[in-house]
Amino acid sequence: MLPKIGILNISDRASAGVYEDIPGKACVALLREWLSSPFETDYKVIPDEQPVIEAELRRMADEAGCCLVVTTGGTGPAPRDVTPEATVAVCEKLLPGFGELMRTTSLKYVATAILSRQTAGIRGRTLIVNLPGRPKAIRENLEAVFPAIPYCIDLIGGPRLETNEAVMKAFRPKA
Repeated sequence: MLPKIGILNISDRASAGVYEDIPGKACVALLREWLSSPFETDYKVIPDEQPVIEAELRRMADEAGCCLVVTTGGTGPAPRDVTPEATVAVCEKLLPGFGELMRTTSLKYVATAILSRQTAGIRGRTLIVNLPGRPKAIRENLEAVFPAIPYCIDLIGGPRLETNEAVMKAFRPKA
């Protein structure tokens, strides 16, 4: 059975078909580029509604068995941006270092990175990581934290994910 990775684009307009889901597709493309391990995706586009986000995060972790769930969108200060609140509500442990590193990385590119509220946490054997909603910012942020993701999944009892070392080196301590 292949490891499963959830990609959850949180966008009122993309979920209503107003525009194409570019952020979610960008996320899948990065994962396919960086991971050498084969994996399945569980892919959804949903509106910025906290109960809907919470339910989908629970489903991906508890029922679908995703080892990693990556969200895109809903991390800003706008009233409808509730992805971090939904993530905090479903996680058993928070990993604030992910958000700290993503904001620090984003500050190299835009002064408004201080408005971003990305976070990450663990639910059971699932790592959930919130990313911004723009493909360029998704790449910058995920590139910063991805070296720690395979080892984190190891530590929580998930499947071993190997990276394509030519483009993304994962950190694992020497045994």
